[in-house]
Amino acid sequence: MKDVKPGFTGESHPEIFTVAPPQPKEKKPGQMSPEQVKEFFDDGFTHIENIFTDEELQPSIDALKRIVDELAQKLYKAGKIKNLHEDHGFESRLTMLEQEWEGAVLLAKKQGKMNKGFQDLWSNEKLLNAVEQLLGPDIAAGSIWQPRPKIPNHLETSVPMHQDSGYFDHDSYSALVITAWIPFVDTNKENGCMEFVVGGHRKGIVGRHKMRAGNAFYIEIDDKEIKETLGVDAQANKRIVEVKKGGVLLFSNMIPHRSLPNTSNMIRWSLDVRFQRPDRPFGFWGLKNGVTLRSSKDPLLEPDWDTYNAQDRFKNMKDYENERLEQKDAEGDEFDTTLTAPYFEKWEIEGTNRHVESYFGKKK
Repeated sequence: MKDVKPGFTGESHPEIFTVAPPQPKEKKPGQMSPEQVKEFFDDGFTHIENIFTDEELQPSIDALKRIVDELAQKLYKAGKIKNLHEDHGFESRLTMLEQEWEGAVLLAKKQGKMNKGFQDLWSNEKLLNAVEQLLGPDIAAGSIWQPRPKIPNHLETSVPMHQDSGYFDHDSYSALVITAWIPFVDTNKENGCMEFVVGGHRKGIVGRHKMRAGNAFYIEIDDKEIKETLGVDAQANKRIVEVKKGGVLLFSNMIPHRSLPNTSNMIRWSLDVRFQRPDRPFGFWGLKNGVTLRSSKDPLLEPDWDTYNAQDRFKNMKDYENERLEQKDAEGDEFDTTLTAPYFEKWEIEGTNRHVESYFGKKK
């Protein structure tokens, strides 16, 4: 485990986040237009429509349904809920579980195993062909991935404006880490689509974030900091991007972004996975490494998902937390709904909540 250093360094690497690599000479399925590649490096993100078929998405949707069903069975057997809510489907069942037992959504988020449906989507050839245009021919899966059930009007799935590197260690400040945000339903302003600050990545610098108690375990960068440090007028450059099922958003670890609140009556399901060059550190304090997906030296390479899955990010973070608090023999609570990570030590914290108290072991 690497030492956690203060979040703001002032270091700037604009060329890493604004200059495209040499483009592939071979035409491949899924590749973006030159305009989309330019948009990614000019604006910090790009939107690809219809890259996935329903058949390619369905195994991941089935996996999410299984996660919810297994969670329901677990809560029911423990006496925490009285109804399995089997009459509700993909769009609402987890909402019903959350209403009966607060914390169900966070337990669903904390499942740490990369099932085959997610693996196949992450290593989808069309997606890798698009990412190759941004990273080059050698591509690794990053250390952080997350299924995101955004249930209606729910604080702990309402993500405020941030740069992804605000959650990572300093190694990520000089490395391009690309998030692929993949929705499993049509997304719009009502159910919580994404919003970006266009051009906020161009200086290649991580601004000052804060963790506010009212934002659960999330960090936030405000408009004043975006203007003063990132050099962009946030209000004038915010752009909402609605993405339909089958599409994907690709964006940089330096671009400020958030998801809008879900004011609909259905769950907005999505998956985010990350890509980077395999010769760069994986940027999460050594708590989880990535896996190579594509190698220019070995075109027949198969990703080693077994080794990747053997690293449980949430368990490793909790072990680190217990070690810091000298609770080395502490047993894990299978119904623990706190989410903590080393980035808690990077930024100023305003107020306290159960996540902060779990991490620091005292009132903050």
